[in-house]
Amino acid sequence: MTFDIVQHHQKLTALLQSEMPFATVTLVDIRGSAPQIVGAKAIVTSLGIESGTIGGGKIEAAAIRHAQQLLRCEIGTSCDFVTWNLQTDIGMTCGGEVKLFFEVHGKIDWPIAVFGAGHVAQVLVPMLTQLHCRLTCIDPRADWLAKIPDHPKLVKRCAEHPQDLVAELPPNTFFVLISKGHATDLPVLAQILESRDAPYIGVIGSPQKASVLRRELKQMNLPAIKIDSFICPIGLAIGNNTPAEISISVIAQLIQKRDELGVLNHKVKQF
Repeated sequence: MTFDIVQHHQKLTALLQSEMPFATVTLVDIRGSAPQIVGAKAIVTSLGIESGTIGGGKIEAAAIRHAQQLLRCEIGTSCDFVTWNLQTDIGMTCGGEVKLFFEVHGKIDWPIAVFGAGHVAQVLVPMLTQLHCRLTCIDPRADWLAKIPDHPKLVKRCAEHPQDLVAELPPNTFFVLISKGHATDLPVLAQILESRDAPYIGVIGSPQKASVLRRELKQMNLPAIKIDSFICPIGLAIGNNTPAEISISVIAQLIQKRDELGVLNHKVKQF
């Protein structure tokens, strides 16, 4: 099989511009029989193989699985070098050995979970996709989720009980709770506080809503330090109550907290 280097670079450029994380796989050495030549390359995303091939069949399936595992890792190396025996490691009938080099590109280490797909989320989520983050938007209403434009950095989840998805989110997730009301925010907030120490938890609402939430969380016997750890009203004290200006204030607070914690090792440039 021939390797189309122009197509390969075009695909790399497109993925980098979209900020979709991906891994490149290069066949760097062969011993015995193998289904491709040294130098064969493939590009893998969370959805599967995007371009190229390292030989197809079982070896390529194993490489795709390994690349996707590297992409899912929250903490870990950005590259990996493996040696696989085609019989004992891959389950192929032909004898031989391959050495593969995996390199991860564009992996984003700032996860943000938005609970709620209502009017504020309709503005906030598309704005957040412009940042170097990866988003999950969760709501029980499929029709409202569908209104939010698709984006490579966005995962939309429809769940009847959104709090059940808290456990699936990465440990360093920033939580934005902007659902349709107190009754839907409280179960999610309680689950977050009970199960983890999140770097940021913001809840939309008034100071009165914050008092009610804290009173109900106290009745659930949550520790005071946990009850005091979330922010409500969410966002910086700027702007008005339109979805656009609420969104701007929330994003400003998320960036402020991100930089305070050094989540992305972010440094302010001096001009």
